[in-house]
Amino acid sequence: MVDLIIKNARIIDGTGAPWYRGDVAVEDGEIVCVGLLKGVDAKEVVDAQDQYLCPGFIDMHTHSDQTIFSYPLAESRVFQGITTEITGNCGISLAPVNPEKADLLEKYTSHPVREWQSVGEYLDVLEKHEISVNTGVLVGHGAIRIAVMGFSDKKATEEEIRKMQALTRESMECGAFGISTGLIYPPGCYSDTEELIAIVGEVKPYGGYYATHMRDEKSRVVESVEESLRIARETGVPLHVSHHKVSYKPDWHTSCRKTIALMEEARREGIDVTADQYPYNASATNLSVNLPTWAFEGGVEKLLERLRDPEIRTQLEENTNASHEGRWDTIYVSCLKTEENAWMQGKSIVEIAETLGKDNYASVLIDIVLAEDNEVDEICFGMCEEDVEYIMTKEFVMTGSDGSAMSLDFPGKPHPRNFGTFVRTLSHYCRDRGLFSLERAVQRQSALPAARLGLSDRGLIKSGMKADLVLFDFEKLEDLPDYQEAQRACSGISRVYVNGILTVIDGTHTGAKAGMILRKEKNNNCIRV
Repeated sequence: MVDLIIKNARIIDGTGAPWYRGDVAVEDGEIVCVGLLKGVDAKEVVDAQDQYLCPGFIDMHTHSDQTIFSYPLAESRVFQGITTEITGNCGISLAPVNPEKADLLEKYTSHPVREWQSVGEYLDVLEKHEISVNTGVLVGHGAIRIAVMGFSDKKATEEEIRKMQALTRESMECGAFGISTGLIYPPGCYSDTEELIAIVGEVKPYGGYYATHMRDEKSRVVESVEESLRIARETGVPLHVSHHKVSYKPDWHTSCRKTIALMEEARREGIDVTADQYPYNASATNLSVNLPTWAFEGGVEKLLERLRDPEIRTQLEENTNASHEGRWDTIYVSCLKTEENAWMQGKSIVEIAETLGKDNYASVLIDIVLAEDNEVDEICFGMCEEDVEYIMTKEFVMTGSDGSAMSLDFPGKPHPRNFGTFVRTLSHYCRDRGLFSLERAVQRQSALPAARLGLSDRGLIKSGMKADLVLFDFEKLEDLPDYQEAQRACSGISRVYVNGILTVIDGTHTGAKAGMILRKEKNNNCIRV
């Protein structure tokens, strides 16, 4: 007798093959049989009633490491069918930690990090915490650089490079899937290409990959792709471009053609390059990212000190106003921590300035950053829909939310990508826009990311795979989260199973915390739990 049979389903197995009708049997958290099951007894039988059954979605790009301890049910994840996610992106992970510089990492991530030092110790702590989604990590180059150099903007010495290489190897030994960079953020932005080549190369013996938030996604996005490809060529490490986009209006409709062409040519040369993308025309990050990178030298506290210095502040205002001319009405405050400024959430910098009776937009931004102690996020409308669709149709591009684990009562007005990315891809771009088949849409959200990660037991519906499953009504799928109210469950997701455990039923969380901690082993694709 098996634990569960889901019968009468339209099975989309994740390979891209056409759907077929069948049943799926689950026992001890694994798929044990797929087909037309007759005479098989089960403790529970679920009639799919001709709905689609597919592998659980794998989110290649998340920042849940900074929220999962507070929101272990991960409603924003599982309500859209995500059963596995990869954290530690954009160069910032919560490990490794140098105790002497822990305060710098804590201030930067707004998360305590003194309970562990290595990536392995971090994963051990997370495993004891119990969460609703499977989780693997990338080690962040920014975290590594902070552990060795703090927020120094100096060129790394040979000794510092050796120390960063050692931390990279240690992190891979602990089970990281690869290394990430965030080259628009301090301290990653202070590194040169040679430093990155030296450090990224250390993940190759472990079968890891290099995920990069590139140095520029605006007017220099083409050069940034070229730098990323150079790193891949010289290290032999697979490249994964994070949340690929063009956020520079004068280059809409043109630059993304060039960047995609570069990636396609690289693939023809034999360079293993992939990318992920979220299906929205707005990005989200910390509001202070709009300030010049030199202001962050020394860390967040040094940034705040500079913002309080009248002379330096004047220089920052001038620089920022000049670089953001014509863009202030695209930048919205999304989440902040004080009740006093809660009214700003969901409003643009221009709207906030008008309410305050001010016209110096950079000054308004700096005031907000200071009042919130830099714990304030933005949403920025910088992309065009045509570019989003062009990138999305490429066979090496998969879905990544760039979101985090949140609850339905999460404060503020977070980006809807946290709650709706994977359903939006299926409902809007697949069904309504017809950009690709449903089978292809599922593949780019399951088997394709599993292949990039080297996950041999997830991403497909077949015997021996972990029973991460999503049952959905295709016609009823809707990405209900929006910019004014993101904290909503998508409609049309009937059931979500994580390792064979029912976690979501019709938009309600069961309370199950069946997520596993995934660790990549050296020299093969096996995952130990």
